[in-house]
Amino acid sequence: MVEATLRTHLLHDLSHFGLRIAVGAMFIVHSLGKFDSGSTGFFSSIGLPGEMASLIGLLELIGGALLIVGVLTRIAGSLLAIEMLLVMVWLKKLQSFSGKNGLELELLAFVILLTVLVLGPGRFSISHLVKKIPRFAQ
Repeated sequence: MVEATLRTHLLHDLSHFGLRIAVGAMFIVHSLGKFDSGSTGFFSSIGLPGEMASLIGLLELIGGALLIVGVLTRIAGSLLAIEMLLVMVWLKKLQSFSGKNGLELELLAFVILLTVLVLGPGRFSISHLVKKIPRFAQ
């Protein structure tokens, strides 16, 4: 029988932690612009209610923080992955990979979030330290 040893090496744990930090920080930084008054006009111009700006900003801010600390990573990652999928399909309409309206950043974030969904929070997380959080909520 073949056994997978992906999660037993320190380097794999560190790289997984690095992925969570990178995508979490990206979402936190990206969320900050959604709390000023100019973002409501942008959301209105793309056909969404202006109030959605602060809601999406909260999702990105709280979701990014949860990813970084490693609590509820699968739930936060799922919601953020759905957001990225909607941005790629509905807002950018899958026009091009790079350049104007390119999907490269959203696609990269989406793939990292899917990786976090599959692997879970990892060893360098609060969920791993607590060990009482159910697997689906990690």
